Amino acid sequence: MSLSSSRDPEIQALLDKQAIQEVLVRYLRGADRADADLIRRCYHPDATEDHGGTYSGTASDYVDMITPNIGKAKVLSHAISNILIELESDSLAFSECYITTFGRCKKDGEYFDTLTLARAFDRFERRNSEWRIAARRMAWEWNHEMPVTENWGRGLIAPDPSVLVRGAKKPLDIIYQR
Repeated sequence: MSLSSSRDPEIQALLDKQAIQEVLVRYLRGADRADADLIRRCYHPDATEDHGGTYSGTASDYVDMITPNIGKAKVLSHAISNILIELESDSLAFSECYITTFGRCKKDGEYFDTLTLARAFDRFERRNSEWRIAARRMAWEWNHEMPVTENWGRGLIAPDPSVLVRGAKKPLDIIYQR
């Protein structure tokens, strides 16, 4: 008898949903920190990725494709919300979540800020006692671009922004300095 089958089904459902939510959040940490290994561990090795018109194929090839670009982003920040996880069985689940992304990009020599909302639809499978994404599909909701106006609340947040500890890519970010 497995440990999960000896638990109260409602408790096991909560544990499964928490494990899936942690995969979703870990994926976004990997994107923000340009940590390809962390992103890759969110998928099963044979997973597929349909990125809503920008890519369709294996998740592994998708991670290889995006890693150079996310590593170049001066600022990249993802926030996850509206997470809904539906457990179909002890080894199959479906999730929907909203992903809001802020990015500072450069095109034609000019920096601009971009804010985007997308939804991720994932099929999760538990294999070898571990939940990971088996298939992902994305749907794009909206995008807003604006000029760079970073001034830290007109000085109210940080009168001298040069002293701020800033987020960084792997391995320089504080999360890798435990």
